[in-house]
Amino acid sequence: MAGEDRWVAKAVRHIRDFAYEPRTEPRELPAPRPKIGLALGGGFARGIAHIGVLRVFEENQIPIDYLAGTSVGALIAAAYAGGSTLEEMEQVGLATRFKDFAEWTVSWQGLATDTRLQRYLRRLTPVRWFEEVRIPLGIVATDILTAEPVCITKGDIGSALCASCAYPGLFRPVERDGRLLVDGFLAAPVPTEAARNLGADFVIAVNLASFSKDERPTNLFEIISRSFSILMNHTETNWRPAADVVIEPDVTEFRWDDFPRTPELIAAGARAARSAMPQVLKALGRERPMGELAREAARAETEQGAEDR
Repeated sequence: MAGEDRWVAKAVRHIRDFAYEPRTEPRELPAPRPKIGLALGGGFARGIAHIGVLRVFEENQIPIDYLAGTSVGALIAAAYAGGSTLEEMEQVGLATRFKDFAEWTVSWQGLATDTRLQRYLRRLTPVRWFEEVRIPLGIVATDILTAEPVCITKGDIGSALCASCAYPGLFRPVERDGRLLVDGFLAAPVPTEAARNLGADFVIAVNLASFSKDERPTNLFEIISRSFSILMNHTETNWRPAADVVIEPDVTEFRWDDFPRTPELIAAGARAARSAMPQVLKALGRERPMGELAREAARAETEQGAEDR
């Protein structure tokens, strides 16, 4: 019996040693995909082009992990992060007019209050707090005292949007968290750094380049809008280095208040996004757009059905 016990003990040791033998070729785990941040720039009505960009991202099943927005980019980002569909946003865009944003007033700080802007946001999304959004969101404004960009990520979305959209001279500055805030376009026309700071590994910027030498301003608001465009052209070095891909819809033919041309603006955004899609897909380790694959599958199904008939 003793000999049999020794044999069993020896066999157990062999099994144990085999089980704990180190692997010579460790298994490689797939690399995690980069966290994608989308930075949406300002441009008033031209910002409707952002909807076209988002539509192409949805068609190609591109995940968006973080959203940052400046001015109208903040409006679109807040609505999308809050759960509004692109179809709902398009309908709101079609019905929008400048009077939906500004309520005239007499003040040394600006010509209009932001009361209507707060109501406009409620048309886009019922979400009121940053803590409620489905995609982490950053809204960028400018501290008019320090000239620094301020990325707001907590608390009330409405006041953050009013600050980000507070065109100097048109809307009154917004006081929030001890700061006096105006339009984010001044310090961060495309909030790439904000998207990076939210946690994005791969930042996609959407720049609404709207400077056209052939467009002659016809009123005060167009002069202000053109001035902002000139400023942006001279401050691109502030935001481009933090972008991995830049999408630039051609919106130079559109005026600052061209809301009735919403379908054309959306189409311009979609065209630019499709052109940039190969770069985005490469970052995700994918070779071909999902939309292209879907069209091929539909075509093959149609051809197969024709053969069966």
